[in-house]
Amino acid sequence: MTLALDPKSPLALLSQTLDQACCLDPSSAGFALGVRAALGGLSRGTGLLSDAQRESGLDCYRRHLLVADPLGRYAVAALVWQAGQASPVHGHHTWCAYTVIEGTLSETLFAWDADAHRAVATRRHERACGAVSFVGPGRGAIHQLGNASATGQTAVSIHVYGVPGAQISTHVNDLVAVAA
Repeated sequence: MTLALDPKSPLALLSQTLDQACCLDPSSAGFALGVRAALGGLSRGTGLLSDAQRESGLDCYRRHLLVADPLGRYAVAALVWQAGQASPVHGHHTWCAYTVIEGTLSETLFAWDADAHRAVATRRHERACGAVSFVGPGRGAIHQLGNASATGQTAVSIHVYGVPGAQISTHVNDLVAVAA
């Protein structure tokens, strides 16, 4: 699936920068830096998302597919989080990166306890507007993202996953059990 983009739009520029990063080995530091750089300035841009791409869900965060690389190397999505909404605790089957473009997200990091087959919370920190994160695949980067806003503010983040657009809902998250 290819989504038509205005060649001068922020999403087209993001896609061009991701295309350049994808020339590198996805396990290399240069690749991670390239993806992080591609996301780095999005929080300062205007006109990134349409009103429809800012729509939220009542019971769960809502994901909007923004860009599907025609070569299947990545998919870009906007996630819209109402106050109190959070992802399940998960690792990733693929590399993943995100930036917060509006509001603040709380991220809880977990370590994988292979003996107990459970994730154990290690720390929590706030990801303010402009924060960028990149992780490789596997259970070495288990986390949970959520909007803990006490004021009811919506949060919006842009995520890039190393999967074709058609697999964004099925081949990204590795849901894990959490230690009590």
